[in-house]
Amino acid sequence: QVQLVESGGGLVQAGGSLRLSCAASGRTFSSYAMGWFRQAPGKEREFVAGISRSGGSIGYAETVKGRFTISRDNAKNTVYLQMNSLKPEDTAVYYCAASESSWYSDYDPIYEYWGQGTQVTVSS
Repeated sequence: QVQLVESGGGLVQAGGSLRLSCAASGRTFSSYAMGWFRQAPGKEREFVAGISRSGGSIGYAETVKGRFTISRDNAKNTVYLQMNSLKPEDTAVYYCAASESSWYSDYDPIYEYWGQGTQVTVSS
C-alpha cells in the first residue's frame, strides 16, 4: 500500500507556472506507475499526465501537451507535474494516483491509490 500527498497548488495568473509534487510513502515507490488527474467544478475527473514505473514512458492529455511536464524521482519517492503557460481552464483540483501496473493509463479505475488533491486556480 502507498500513501500519496500532493503539494504545490495555489493561485496564479494566466501564463504563469506552478510545479506540483506528490510525495509517496509506504511500499516501494518504483513499484507504481503514476498519474496526474484533475477535476474542475461540475466536471468529471480527467487524465492529465502519466508516467511508467521507470519513467521511460510518459503521456499527456492533448489539452496540456507542450505545456505540462511529468517526471518522477524514485530516490525521493516523488512525482512532479511542471505546469507552464497556465490557462484559466486549467483551474481544478489536481490529484496524483498510483497504479500497481507497470504502465500508466488515462483510465482512472486502474489506479488503486489516490491523494487528497491540491487546488490550482488560474486567474485571467
